[in-house]
Amino acid sequence: MPAIDIYTQPGCPYCIRAVRLLTQKGVSFNEINAPHGTPERADSIRRSGGRTTVPQIFVDNAPIGGCDDLMALEWAGKLDAVLATD
Repeated sequence: MPAIDIYTQPGCPYCIRAVRLLTQKGVSFNEINAPHGTPERADSIRRSGGRTTVPQIFVDNAPIGGCDDLMALEWAGKLDAVLATD
């Protein structure tokens, strides 16, 4: 099972949607609270190559993107393969 990190912010509907999908997929993930101005948010921006929005999702340290990117993988039928990588 790959290591999955998701940077979120309280009250963010896109974060809630992404967390819900990962939960439904039954995968373990590390949710990192990253509100504006926090070191966690700065880490998310650094890891994502400059993306400032949340959520930011990483699978085995590879940036997946945000909620829309996660949903696009799901709709294309590719998310299960990404989440199954070792």
